[in-house]
Amino acid sequence: MKIRWRQHEIIFASMLLIIAVTGFWWKMIHLSPAQFDNIYKLPFTKNQVAFNIYRNLLLPQTAIFLIIYLAVLWVNLFIVPRLIAYKKVEKGSFKIQVTLEKKGFEILAGNFFRKYLWLIIQVALLLIFTGTALNIISYFLNEYSFHYPEFSFFPGNGHHLQPLLNMQQGYENAGAFLTGYGIYILLRELIILFIERSGVRRAYRVLICNQTTLFAVILLTIPYFVASFSLAGNPFFSNYYGIAIPVFLVYMLNTYWFFPMLKDQSFLKPSLLGKLLLLTFVCSFPFAILSMGSNSSAPSFIFLFWAISLLVITPLSWLLFQQKRDKILQLRGVEKELVKSTTNLQSLRSQINPHFLYNILNTLYGTALQENANRTANGIQQLGDMMRFMLDENNLDFIAMSREIEYLKNYIALQKLRIPESAMTTIKDNINEKHCNQKIAPMLLIPFVENAFKHGIRLTEKSWIKINLECNENTIFFEVRNSMHQQSATDPEKERSGIGLVNVVERLKLIYPGKFQFSVNGDGNEFFVKLNIEFN
Repeated sequence: MKIRWRQHEIIFASMLLIIAVTGFWWKMIHLSPAQFDNIYKLPFTKNQVAFNIYRNLLLPQTAIFLIIYLAVLWVNLFIVPRLIAYKKVEKGSFKIQVTLEKKGFEILAGNFFRKYLWLIIQVALLLIFTGTALNIISYFLNEYSFHYPEFSFFPGNGHHLQPLLNMQQGYENAGAFLTGYGIYILLRELIILFIERSGVRRAYRVLICNQTTLFAVILLTIPYFVASFSLAGNPFFSNYYGIAIPVFLVYMLNTYWFFPMLKDQSFLKPSLLGKLLLLTFVCSFPFAILSMGSNSSAPSFIFLFWAISLLVITPLSWLLFQQKRDKILQLRGVEKELVKSTTNLQSLRSQINPHFLYNILNTLYGTALQENANRTANGIQQLGDMMRFMLDENNLDFIAMSREIEYLKNYIALQKLRIPESAMTTIKDNINEKHCNQKIAPMLLIPFVENAFKHGIRLTEKSWIKINLECNENTIFFEVRNSMHQQSATDPEKERSGIGLVNVVERLKLIYPGKFQFSVNGDGNEFFVKLNIEFN
């Protein structure tokens, strides 16, 4: 699925151009001769300058709309695509910039300037083209200011210089327009970049973005059409926005948040009914005030607006939701399944990989030579339990908390087995199983521990890992702290990304929305992760 914001914007600009031109010509046709002469022709006749309706009115006014439209196309079809094409290069360059010496930084700065020199040139050309065109258009619209008997470009002898054409005005107007539009383009591209990098949520957010931009096109085109053809007065616009915006907000929030959250539950459930009442009120109240206008003594109007949102818009949006229910729920389901399958694959690569097995098997072999099979048997059993967990229970949606803790303890025990005891290394695990009777998504805690062992242990430096886990009836408290070290170039773990904290947070958002607290921080000496999960 592709984000269509840019395409919708070009369609919107094209529609505005057509409406603006046809609306202006339509108004000219419907002006009475007296009105037309008084508004447009009188300044020319006063200065004894010939007036031509096409040369001095229709064509210049049409050209204004066309110039703005061409500037929008230039930005969207030539400048923005080039910026997007270089984003991957610049991302890599930024990483180089952080580590380069002074000389290397100067080289990078030179490359940066050369790559973006075309941007400076294009913006300058666009400004010159637009500003010059606006100046030429202004000349024809105000030609009477340059061709009356007293006018002279060389003042003196009773003549005076009084040109209404200010050569700076066109460039100032062009600069103001391009600056404002450039800020909008920057915000648009940042939002698109955020959506594109949403990972498993991308498809769902693209769907919402496309519907929002399409609605914006319709929302803005209708009143512009009405204004261009003088079809309604001022009250229409406040009433129009006061009704259209809350209708769309209620529809979107119901369709993509509230209704999917319902599943098979009833609307009448107190917690869900409260959310629906709050949702419709928040969407309706500000726009009801706008539509009410100066009639501040009519609070019943606000209540009526809220009632319409709740009793009319919500049922209609429910009917529309039912028509595409399968697609919406499928996208939400794909998010969860993709997160789950990604986690399974990454966990297999992270935990059961050749390097990890090689270390464990070597340790077990050395242990078997040193003593009489007790530690070796324990290690093999722990490794077998871990592998059985990975192959069987890891595929379930939820498992008993005791099984997750058992896997966690086996992993820590095996890591302790392969790491030699020394005064430089401290590994403490305080896992309190009391009250841990909840069910939890599998492999949710182990990534933090795996990350700690990966980055926190250096046999030649002071190292520590501290793991704490506690439960009460409704909450799990989990904390991991580890020392921080600079990774060596020969470390076999260097190129491995592990399961990744980002992936775990994505799982938490999907499985426990609004029911977890997660914090991560590091001061250069110690890195720590805290996770609290609340259960109903």
